[in-house]
Amino acid sequence: MSNVRSKINRSAVTVALAGGLLATAVPAEAAPVVAVASASVGSADIVVSGQPAHAAPIAVCEVDGKQSNSTTGGYAGTKTKFGRGTTECARDADGRASASASGQRFETSVLRQFGGPTLRVRTFSARCNTTANGSSGYIELSGASGFSVPREIQSNHTILIPGRAQGDPPMARLVLNELDVPTPADGSLTTNALRITLFPEGGPASGDIVVGSASCDPYGA
Repeated sequence: MSNVRSKINRSAVTVALAGGLLATAVPAEAAPVVAVASASVGSADIVVSGQPAHAAPIAVCEVDGKQSNSTTGGYAGTKTKFGRGTTECARDADGRASASASGQRFETSVLRQFGGPTLRVRTFSARCNTTANGSSGYIELSGASGFSVPREIQSNHTILIPGRAQGDPPMARLVLNELDVPTPADGSLTTNALRITLFPEGGPASGDIVVGSASCDPYGA
């Protein structure tokens, strides 16, 4: 069991965006820039042995919509469970936006039928904040089991759950502290506490489970 906290460094995103802005003329009549943010406790879209299981983004908040949300928990199919969770989105007096998601007792046993482990996370959170010219993000994972977690998680830290026999393709790819930044960078980001991709090289199951997600865009509207 592991207790893990990781702060994500977003300085590269900010620097790249600042360079682009210096070369761009902004018309005097341009509308004011408004930062946006959103978050969800998680989601799932998987197919296991031909049986689909889906959970739309859970307890979504949006800075210009429902700014706080919660869930008492639920299932994606019969083998993937999210426990209680909350989300919060806000914009401060300076126009900067933030979003956070936190939850507990995530568990999926979809790999058990293939000889794999049950994957559990006792508590998790993901959050992001916009800055003057970019975004920053932060995740926490606590009480993980079924996979090993380093004390300091770098962004996009990847773990493979091996196949049952030597030479078999991996049953799953886990990405901790997942960072999604567009190319070219525009200052926005999505950070996920955990993404589980089933049989990434092909096999009897496919699809993704996301645990804790937050998205920020300093120039979203």
